[in-house]
Amino acid sequence: MKYLTLALAGLIVLLQYPMWLGKGGWLRVWETDRLVSSQYETNGKLRARNGALDAEVRDLKQGLDAVEERARSELGMIRQDEIFFQVMDERRVNSTPGK
Repeated sequence: MKYLTLALAGLIVLLQYPMWLGKGGWLRVWETDRLVSSQYETNGKLRARNGALDAEVRDLKQGLDAVEERARSELGMIRQDEIFFQVMDERRVNSTPGK
């Protein structure tokens, strides 16, 4: 009777091994589930970034205000008959080399 119990316990362990530690076991499923959750989070962030970029592209294609804003800020352009004033920082003016 003792040997039969040990044999059945060993059989149960052998049957449980692939379920927990095998190729498609629970440990692998839990790890894959964690990776999938992480990827969903990354995809959500990328969707938000893509939405912002899409809105910016649409704005640049349709509206001239965005183009004008970019030309002013990035390229330093001004309109015709417009006067440009540059305000200098006082510390920067006083530390000019050669004075």
